[in-house]
Amino acid sequence: MTATSLQRPFTVVSILPRLLDTNGDAGNARVLAQRIRWSGHDARVVDVHSTADLPEHVDAVAIGSGTDAALVSARDGLRSLVEELRIWSNSGVPVLAVGTGWELLSWGIDLADGTVVEGLGLVAGHAVPRTTRATDDIMVASKYGRLVGFENHARDYVGAEASPLGRVLHGTGNGERESGPQIEGLTMGEVFCTHLHGPVLARNPTLADHLLGAAFTRHGLEYSRGPVAASVDETAQAARNLVAVRLGQPVE
Repeated sequence: MTATSLQRPFTVVSILPRLLDTNGDAGNARVLAQRIRWSGHDARVVDVHSTADLPEHVDAVAIGSGTDAALVSARDGLRSLVEELRIWSNSGVPVLAVGTGWELLSWGIDLADGTVVEGLGLVAGHAVPRTTRATDDIMVASKYGRLVGFENHARDYVGAEASPLGRVLHGTGNGERESGPQIEGLTMGEVFCTHLHGPVLARNPTLADHLLGAAFTRHGLEYSRGPVAASVDETAQAARNLVAVRLGQPVE
């Protein structure tokens, strides 16, 4: 299949960006779309607030993080899209969920006051309260390279031990474990969940390119980052190295 045989733009869906963008994480959709353009293909971002906004074709999905005040509203918005989310996740459409967006895809969220916000049950595990909020740089060793970001969460995540995104080199991630290394995030097929803000894909283009590789493969295409992306990625690497030096970790 050739680069022109898709006959339409790649479509990246940003889910509930009015409610789930407190750390700029809705920007992950724009990162994916721009990297597609740099690879020589057309791309667009579609903001989806309800089923009425759904495009005919979806090639990648980004879900950001929100405030606890908006948890129920965001959960209800996601619940209206649960069948589409299930179809996407089961058919290999790459999905990235960050922070509370991830927690709402889980079995549920235990709040500090003892109440529970029921999740969509699309990924294993659930969120539980921390005694102190995790707010710090985080560095993670993963199969997609070393990932860096900023974490800002009041809950740990339990139940993702079998399929983490990576191992924590610095920071909190999913929380302390009784045995084994601290882990961060969750993966399930081409669904990726993480605490990393930044937006994570701008700071970690190797993860972005993995998601795009999955999106392209679904259409029989091979993804290759363009020369502009290669130049931009040097800046991202320099930024990661600055974090590494600050944290006493080796530079790349």
